[in-house]
Amino acid sequence: MQHFQTRLEQLAAQNQLRRLSRIPECRLNCSSNDYLGLSRSAKLQAEFLNRFSDRHLPAFGSTSSRLLSGNSEYHEALEATLQQAYGRPALLFNSGYHANIGILPAIADKNTLILADKLVHASLIDGIRLSGAPYKRFRHNDTAQLARLLNEHAAQYRHVIIVTESIFSMDGDLAPLAELVNLKNRHPNILIYLDEAHAVGVYGTGGLGLAEHDACLKSIDILVGTFGKAASSVGAYAICNDTLKAYLINTMRPLIFSTALPPLNAAWSDFVFQKFPFWQAKREHLNHISIKLRTAIQQRGLPMPSQSNVVPYITGSNQKAEQLAAELQQQGCYVLPIRPPTVPRNTARLRFSLTADMQESDIDWLISLLPV
Repeated sequence: MQHFQTRLEQLAAQNQLRRLSRIPECRLNCSSNDYLGLSRSAKLQAEFLNRFSDRHLPAFGSTSSRLLSGNSEYHEALEATLQQAYGRPALLFNSGYHANIGILPAIADKNTLILADKLVHASLIDGIRLSGAPYKRFRHNDTAQLARLLNEHAAQYRHVIIVTESIFSMDGDLAPLAELVNLKNRHPNILIYLDEAHAVGVYGTGGLGLAEHDACLKSIDILVGTFGKAASSVGAYAICNDTLKAYLINTMRPLIFSTALPPLNAAWSDFVFQKFPFWQAKREHLNHISIKLRTAIQQRGLPMPSQSNVVPYITGSNQKAEQLAAELQQQGCYVLPIRPPTVPRNTARLRFSLTADMQESDIDWLISLLPV
């Protein structure tokens, strides 16, 4: 135990010690991924429950994996809804983390090269490592370097998988999807793996994500989306083709060996997802208040990589990030410091995560609290 205690003390000395806590009462929660502001909607909850007024609610527990007895009409209905929306087959998972640590090891081997953006999520990094496939990390959103890597290595492998996110969770910037598709089209053996966790519900006329917004859905070979953010639920999914779906069902360990999502959760996700096309006004409002906050931070002379509702306030040092977060929390704004190794060294920050239920006056108040 002494080894572990010493390591904890080292983390504390570096202002990197994490603790579990419950959110206190506050005026503004800026650390939520509830991007459309749905999680506490009593109206939405009542509408969902009223659908079952004349019959029993879906089961609260699934009791086993989908390959045993955990599959249900609600899982299949949700996959059918996703397939209709995206125009391709869908496969459900328990979380985005399950998806990212399971898909890549299932489809990649020694004859596969993975080329991943330097800033992809920890779950993707874990999936890459678990795959055992050779991999290289290209500089963040640097398609010129990616092109060089493809030209140098693509012909040596059965296939190459380009791995990226659409909205990056810490900087809030966007992947250059059109450029990635152009690179894919230059080589016959390229697959694009796109994690849309932070874009589903927020981008696209149907709320399908950045690939829909950028009109390149058909060119994304594996698109991963989640329900745990804008959809205010739990779980994830992959959009792919029939062959890949069947292959994942037969080879993806987190799918095969995990208890399935409860049918109740699948039914709720289906209910919310079907409403995405009707919430364009929410997306426009979210974009408006996000621009306002990003502009105010830029005017304070700080770097602003974000192009989305994930807005970093980059302090540099861990101590400054912790101090400012504490000051804002005392004022009623709940925001947390993000420190290495979650972000690169010397880029500690506050991560403001804006949601569509915030009013413009809330953002004005938040801006008034930020150091000038």
